Amino acid sequence: MTPMLHWRHERLDYPTAWAQQQRWVERIVEQGAPGVFWLLEHDPVYTLGRSGRREEIREATIPVVETDRGGRVTWHGPGQSVGYVIRDLRPDIHAVREHVFRLEETVICALASVGVAAEREAGNPGVWVRGEKIAALGVRIRRGVAYHGFAVNRAPDLRAFEGIIPCGLSGRRVTSLARLGIDMTRVAWEECLMRAFERIFVVEWMDDQRWQEN
Repeated sequence: MTPMLHWRHERLDYPTAWAQQQRWVERIVEQGAPGVFWLLEHDPVYTLGRSGRREEIREATIPVVETDRGGRVTWHGPGQSVGYVIRDLRPDIHAVREHVFRLEETVICALASVGVAAEREAGNPGVWVRGEKIAALGVRIRRGVAYHGFAVNRAPDLRAFEGIIPCGLSGRRVTSLARLGIDMTRVAWEECLMRAFERIFVVEWMDDQRWQEN
């Protein structure tokens, strides 16, 4: 089993969370810090990944952040559970495909635990339910350490996605647990994600004061 820390935040703006991930990458590399699984929600924001284009943002009524993750444009905000996984891939730094597979599998297994059958779609990273996207993925590898992760729609206002072409896929719809008729509190849903992550990534949770976030 791999020891990891688990963080939770009620709500945090995207730039602050992004900067904290980058700082933790440096602590892993320079100080041997453990990996982190971080669950949180963001203030409303559109994020533009390295493959994204500005024209994929139809109407910028909320802040836009150009970020260093892979992927294109997506929305984050209330009702969406974001899971950041800061994890050392060294020495096998080419294990990115397996890392992405495990991120998707975590979401798929969490959804299965509440009765939702989800799947991957060839050529389109993320998690899908009956052809509609319920979770987006994006990662970055820096100094052999992966960060960023996934975002799952629990009960957001899906109209927020109307201002963009989500993940650059024109004509494709997004969905959520609420739209699928699954009414869950944030705490209950995050527990499902925690259990799935623990099983798929084979981790044990640390309670080590030396590595509390700062």
